[in-house]
Amino acid sequence: MTDAALSSTLTSAPGIPGADVNVVPTWRRLGRRLRPGLAVAPFLLYSFLGLGLPILAVVDFAFRDPAGHLTSANVRLMAHNPYLLGFKNSIILAAITSVVPGVLGVILAYTIHTSRSGLLRRLVATASGVLANFGGINLTFMFIATIGSTGLLSVWLTYLHINLTSLGFNLYSFYGVVVVYMYFQIPLMVLVITPALAGLRASWREAASNMGASPWRYWRHVGIPVLMPSVLGGMLLLFGSAFAAYATAETLTAGTVTLAPIQIGNLLAGNAISGQVNVGYAIGLGMFVVLAITMVLYGLVRKRASKWLR
Repeated sequence: MTDAALSSTLTSAPGIPGADVNVVPTWRRLGRRLRPGLAVAPFLLYSFLGLGLPILAVVDFAFRDPAGHLTSANVRLMAHNPYLLGFKNSIILAAITSVVPGVLGVILAYTIHTSRSGLLRRLVATASGVLANFGGINLTFMFIATIGSTGLLSVWLTYLHINLTSLGFNLYSFYGVVVVYMYFQIPLMVLVITPALAGLRASWREAASNMGASPWRYWRHVGIPVLMPSVLGGMLLLFGSAFAAYATAETLTAGTVTLAPIQIGNLLAGNAISGQVNVGYAIGLGMFVVLAITMVLYGLVRKRASKWLR
C-alpha cells in the first residue's frame, strides 16, 4: 500500500485521531431524515382516511345534483329556510352552551384548584373526564327519567304544586337541549381550564401583594389577562363541540328542534324533497366552514395562552 493510500485510509477511519468522524453512510443519513415522517405516517394516513376523504366527498357532493351533474343549487338552497334556520339555531345553541358553561366551568375549576383537599381535586378531575364524554342516548334517558314530563323530579314537584311546564320549561324544546348540553359542557370546560389555572404562579400574587395591590387589582391586571386567552380558547372548543353534536339533540327532541346536524340526518335518511337529496352535503360543507373558523381562532388564542403555561 502506498503512503498516500495509507494516509487516506487512516484519516477516513472512525476512532482514529485525525479521522473524519462526520462521515456517515448515505443510507443512515437518509434513515435519520425519514424517521420522524415514518413515525407520524400512520396517524396521517388514519386522519386522511377518517377525515380527509369524507371532507372531499362532502365538498364534491355539495356541488352535484342527484344525477351527478355540477350545480350550485344545493348551496343556494342552504341559504334559505328551513335550512338557514337550522344554521341559526345551531349557532345560537352553541353560543349559549359555550359562554354559560364556560363561565361556570372556570368558577368551578378555580374553586377546586384552590381547595386544600387533594382527594377532592382528584375526584373532580376524574368525574370531569367521565362526564365530558357522557352524551347521546344514555344522557337523554337520564334527563327524561329525571325532569321529563313523567320524570321522578317532575312528579315530586307536583306534590309541592310546582309544574315545570307551567313555569315555561319544556325538556323537549330548544332550551331543554341547552340544559342537557350543559351537563357535559361544564365538565369539559373544567378539564380545559385547569392547566391554565395551574399556570398562575403563586409568586405573582405575592409580588402584587408586596407592592400593595388588592386582590381585585391583582385579578384585573394579572390574573384575568393571563387566563383570558385560555378561557376564550376553552369557549371556542365548547362552541365547536355543541355546534356539531347530533345524537343527544336527536334522541331528546326526535328531530322537532330545527338544528343543522338534525337536518343533515333527516336528508341522508331520505326525508327530503325531490331534487334536494344533496342539500345535506351542502349543510355539511357549511358546518365544516364554521368549525374550521372556530379551530383557527382556537389555535390563535391557544398560541397566545401557551406563553404563560411554559
